[in-house]
Amino acid sequence: MHALVRELYPICRSITGDGVRQTLARLQQDIPLQVHEVPSGTPAFDWTVPREWNIRDAYVKDSRGQRVIDFRRHNLHVVSYSVPVRARMSLAELRPHLHSLPDQPDLIPYRTSYYRESWGFCLPHRQLEGMAEDDYEVCIDTTLEPGHLTYGECVLPGSESSEVLLSCHTCHPSLCNDNLSGIAVATFLARHLAGVPHRHTYRFVFIPGTIGSITWLSRNEEQAKAIRHGLVLTCLGDSGNFTYKRSRRGDAPIDAAVRHVLRHSRGEHALLDFSPYGYDERQYCSPGFDLPVGCLMRSHYGQFPQYHTSADDPGFVTPGQLADSLATVLSVVQVLEHDLAYVNLNPKCEPQLGKRGLYGAMGGTSIRDLEMAMLWVLNQSDGRHGLLDIAERAGLPFERIHEAARLLLQHDLLAPAAAAPSRAQH
Repeated sequence: MHALVRELYPICRSITGDGVRQTLARLQQDIPLQVHEVPSGTPAFDWTVPREWNIRDAYVKDSRGQRVIDFRRHNLHVVSYSVPVRARMSLAELRPHLHSLPDQPDLIPYRTSYYRESWGFCLPHRQLEGMAEDDYEVCIDTTLEPGHLTYGECVLPGSESSEVLLSCHTCHPSLCNDNLSGIAVATFLARHLAGVPHRHTYRFVFIPGTIGSITWLSRNEEQAKAIRHGLVLTCLGDSGNFTYKRSRRGDAPIDAAVRHVLRHSRGEHALLDFSPYGYDERQYCSPGFDLPVGCLMRSHYGQFPQYHTSADDPGFVTPGQLADSLATVLSVVQVLEHDLAYVNLNPKCEPQLGKRGLYGAMGGTSIRDLEMAMLWVLNQSDGRHGLLDIAERAGLPFERIHEAARLLLQHDLLAPAAAAPSRAQH
């Protein structure tokens, strides 16, 4: 995953353009990704697919011909979606188009101008303060013209039509935690699921932020009705503790599943209520759709100093944190896959587990937990409680409850309930 982050890091992505295509083409080497092109001008609810933006070069040269700001050194140097510019101007004329961070004087900020025609450069504040009065040559070699919005979709059919949506944004240029970590985790999760049987259908979408999810929803209103669970994946590579932002519903099964997994993980974590600001969860959770989609991250977007700056580089994300994030999402997937309701086939008093060899069925220190898990599963399996309900009530990890149910099924003490579990009563 970290190698993928490093490989994608130099590519200049935006909400449209060849950088997005290049990124998706790389992901197609790992997963069965279908690429969609939506023409500029296409209506998407209250929005319109914008013109396509591409960049070849950009710089500011001083009177000696030296590039004092150079897109080729770092693609954050150019405000994304800058219109073409070729001009000579004084520092006073150039100054309103230069963006920096006085509080972080050695970092390049990330700035965009998607929906208002403008142009600009970003640079460290320390460099800006050192710029001399001079006659500067300014060049932004870009195109902004009718084209397409590009997004990728990977659908892994399951044995059931119910869908799990995994969404990440592809619109940021050289930013690793906020962008590439989500892409890497989603890609490796899809690669894993493509090789194993699964109950749900998993739909991965790699989309530009905001306009991408709006466009996808506008083209998939009927398909969206099949989504039973969903996660937006972002900021998953840094050393911060996990943060989960609940869906608009607040008590959807995905909210319960993520809460359970994080509660039984080793680290501290934060659970946040939904708010209509953030990433694409706010589009999936808009009232016209109200999909059960939360947002999983480590450090909260906008609340770590490297956010939207050149410090969000490959050194800021680590292989270990990416691996831990993937393992956590996989744990959530396991809950979603196995959270079923069962019926106790021997409901009148406790069945004798000893004669079936179920006491001491597993060696080591986990025997007591497993035996207690079997008792909980037998007691609560009345067709109304799913395994996650039981795990929550028992205070045991879901995987222990699932293992107990598997053993009881093998010994004909349980049978699947006719209906899926419902939390409406809790």
